[in-house]
Amino acid sequence: MKAFIFGANGQDGFYLNQLCVRKKIHVIGVSRSPGNWVQGNVSDFNFVENLIKKEQPDYIFHLAANSSTRHDALFENHETISTGTLNILESVRRHSPKSRVFLAGSGIQFKNNGLPVKETDEFEATSPYSIARIQSVYAARYFRRLGLKVYVGYLFHHESPLRKPTHVSQMIAMAVKRIVQGSSEKITLGDVSVRKEWAFAGDIAEGMFTLISQDKIFEACIGTGKAYSIQDWLEICFNTINKDWAEYVVLKESFLPEYKILVSDPSTIHSLGWLPRTSFEDLCTLMLK
Repeated sequence: MKAFIFGANGQDGFYLNQLCVRKKIHVIGVSRSPGNWVQGNVSDFNFVENLIKKEQPDYIFHLAANSSTRHDALFENHETISTGTLNILESVRRHSPKSRVFLAGSGIQFKNNGLPVKETDEFEATSPYSIARIQSVYAARYFRRLGLKVYVGYLFHHESPLRKPTHVSQMIAMAVKRIVQGSSEKITLGDVSVRKEWAFAGDIAEGMFTLISQDKIFEACIGTGKAYSIQDWLEICFNTINKDWAEYVVLKESFLPEYKILVSDPSTIHSLGWLPRTSFEDLCTLMLK
């Protein structure tokens, strides 16, 4: 068995690679950045076609993306997510039609009315990132009509010790580790009442594999279904060092968050037997190690 992971250098690619190795699946990682994988760009059709034609993988995971929702990421999001999806699916159609393809979707591409998001809910284009994600889903549905097995897993906020320092969870965790060593720094944050999921990326990788390994359901939200605020994260992290988070946080005035709450309805993926195993508290322990 053989699997491609486009976006191998991200946290999801790391944990998915570990999972495939445990399942004795040979992994070929692909990334634009140099590293222990094939270096190339998923937006380059000739590169993608030649790779898929040569290797004939059993599984293909398209995780490559710039997760930024900013407008200045417009073309990068389009090239990596939208064009990358088309390049993979057309190459599979031409050369490897038995390959199963997983496309990463996002909870951000749905209309958010504050209720748990289900995969059957209405899409809403609120950013260049969501536009690219929505386009890739329609591409998946079209290629399914052509006989390909194309899966979309809609992902929500998930974390790991591999997160970059710019992500709020890692920013807070790293600051807590410095503060316990004597730092008197302040953390600048926006609206700490924003609520979202705090899943572990390793669990989410298992959800991806659960979805791609069956033939009944082709789109599902992969999440915990539980929402916690940024303040909850602050409290649990600072409690581990017996400090009051409010003494170390500066809040930005007039900060407007993208949403007040974003949480999944994961009942469909749960019906396939997948459940997250890492609790909010366990994630805190992992991030502070």
